[in-house]
Amino acid sequence: MKKIIFLDIDGTLVNDNGVVPESAKFAVQKARENGHLVFICTGRSKAELYEDILDIGFDGIIGAAGGYIEVEEEVILHETVDPEDVRHLVDYFSQHGIDFYLESNGGLFASEHCKKHIRSIIDKVIEANPQAKAEVEKGILPFHDALIEGENLLRDDINKISFLGSDIPIEKISEEFGGKFNIIPSTVPIFGENSGELSVPGIHKATAIVKLLEHLNMDRKNTFAYGDGMNDLEMIQYVQHGIAMGNAKEALKLAADDLTDTPDEGGIFNSFRKYGLI
Repeated sequence: MKKIIFLDIDGTLVNDNGVVPESAKFAVQKARENGHLVFICTGRSKAELYEDILDIGFDGIIGAAGGYIEVEEEVILHETVDPEDVRHLVDYFSQHGIDFYLESNGGLFASEHCKKHIRSIIDKVIEANPQAKAEVEKGILPFHDALIEGENLLRDDINKISFLGSDIPIEKISEEFGGKFNIIPSTVPIFGENSGELSVPGIHKATAIVKLLEHLNMDRKNTFAYGDGMNDLEMIQYVQHGIAMGNAKEALKLAADDLTDTPDEGGIFNSFRKYGLI
């Protein structure tokens, strides 16, 4: 029977250096050959889905943490942040020295010091793991290079906002924006303590999966999902088979139906084989 599989990207489909293991590519392609549907289900916006990921081949995209759904290039949902909430966020983050970037389908728009901050993070990762230099440059540098500086940040096409760690506690950020955004801490661990993302309230990966299943006329009992972070929680809880990666947050592992290995240990491939998807 045809199954539908939802894959988070960072820490799930790709490893810590942003590279897709060959075992995961093979698993996705083989599952589709076997008649199953495979969808990206990520916090990333479409502008962050680079060729090395899309060229694997997928049946569609859930992006922006559930705010965007695309099926065979047909857009069936696209939620954006209220421009007044964007203004509030830009003013607050700028005032408090929090580096951030605004995510739209047309690009990633960085605050004044954000790109330099991310470059310093990448340099520290390479310094700590010099043997991973080539992989880091392949996996993470394209994201850094795609960041657009110097543009007007007061925009009406924003899907989601990601922010880097700072001295401002995540609790204080939650107090400021809790009524206007979903606030998920530490979605990209290398961004540091007090980092996270802000997305459209009432929208998450599971709400998008519900809408997509209705569109495809498919049943929840045929669903699988794989993730590692807390923005995967609702997705993992909703699907029939919610599977946490070996590197997942402990709270996600506790909520999952099953565990698999890390990306570099063949987590996707091993689980697909376990469940007869390949």
